[in-house]
Amino acid sequence: MPGFEIFGEEERKEVQDVLDTGVLFRYGFDAARKGHWKARTFETELAKRMGVEYCHLCSNGTAALCIALAASGIGAGDEVIVPPFTFIATVEAILAAGAIPVFSDIDDTLCLDPQALESAITPRTKAVLPVHMCGAMAHIEDIKKFCVQRDLVMIEDACQSVGGSYNGKSLGTFGQMGCFSFDAVKTITCGEGGAVVTDDKKLYTLADAYADHGHDHIGNDRGLEDHIILGSNFRISELNAAVGLAQLNKLDFILEKQRAHKKAIKDALAHFPEIGFRKIPDPQGDSATFLSFFLPDEAFARAASTSLADEGVDGCFYWYVNNWHYIRQWDHFKTLKSPAGLPITLVKDRPDYGKIQLPKSDDIMKRTISMQIKLSWSVDELSQRIEKITKVFQKIRK
Repeated sequence: MPGFEIFGEEERKEVQDVLDTGVLFRYGFDAARKGHWKARTFETELAKRMGVEYCHLCSNGTAALCIALAASGIGAGDEVIVPPFTFIATVEAILAAGAIPVFSDIDDTLCLDPQALESAITPRTKAVLPVHMCGAMAHIEDIKKFCVQRDLVMIEDACQSVGGSYNGKSLGTFGQMGCFSFDAVKTITCGEGGAVVTDDKKLYTLADAYADHGHDHIGNDRGLEDHIILGSNFRISELNAAVGLAQLNKLDFILEKQRAHKKAIKDALAHFPEIGFRKIPDPQGDSATFLSFFLPDEAFARAASTSLADEGVDGCFYWYVNNWHYIRQWDHFKTLKSPAGLPITLVKDRPDYGKIQLPKSDDIMKRTISMQIKLSWSVDELSQRIEKITKVFQKIRK
């Protein structure tokens, strides 16, 4: 990853198709677009790829989460259980819905721990939002079972895991709705883009309308479309969809390349007994965007992170001190800092996010390093990278 590493003539052709028509808007202008429907085609192809009935393409992954929450009826005062290790957008979408994020521990999958969910339940809990972090899956069947038993909505954040699967079933298709991101640094990119998938026709209809001011999109005259609900504007442009469509056709190649590169680095690290690897419930379904591993303690991890950077091994993330992906550094969230205020501030017995204690998650994250797996490495570049990584750990262990 990311997909921009392999931009080529395929992306240029799809974009040129759009420019030749002059129609950048995803709806209407039927005659002028000369049969080119990039967003619509992307939706059809992604739904087929994911094995679902419905897909709606939108402006970004955050928008996808907002759409899924709205379509699922998650709103004012509802509690949504989330992991503390995710991109901040997961939490922002919940807050934008007027709902309340409730944090539950992760396990060695780096995703929600199914065994920890019970302690996060309250009478206001309405949904669980598991995040498939860094290209691989949570214990998603166990989380789904928990949600079914307690009649909770499950929305999957698979924004970082397009192409991943569990026992042959695509990530993002286990819950009522699944969300994907195709931003500038994702496995496949639209520049900016996202998608919501579902097998539920009612949820799809609501999502499709909500993302475009409530339009029902029935007929070919936009001026005569009905407004079935209040909505917002989360539309994607045909230009962005065109780039993504070309990228989607390269997904199998991307996964094959990532898996090969990841295996080569993992095999080299496996020679160091002090290194343990992230638990992946189904290794065959790993999209292999990152190689995540555990070190014995925080001091070792910090030393390794510094040494890898000094040695020129780029794309290594020590999430424990990362500003955007682990709750420890989210000071703006802990104080609910927003220029316009947030609906959650009206809830008197809301959680005190400044006092959240997640010792299990802290213990995992303070020992974790994730290495980004790139598509563009040549054989020599991959070999040199492995030499540098090996040198670092040989030095640290002495």
